[in-house]
Amino acid sequence: VVSTSSGGILPKPDKTPFGLIRMTAVVVPFLYVGTLISKNFAALLEEHDIFVPEDDDDDD
Repeated sequence: VVSTSSGGILPKPDKTPFGLIRMTAVVVPFLYVGTLISKNFAALLEEHDIFVPEDDDDDD
């Protein structure tokens, strides 16, 4: 909504300072934790022979 019910234009919204830095400070740690969880879960699956990736040799 950019105008009031009487037709007046509302002021510009406040700009968040350091938006890119804050976004980076949130995204990077969660990506890192996600990769650690995925890596450990893949190792667990391989250890219990639930999923073992096969080496596909495409030397045909």
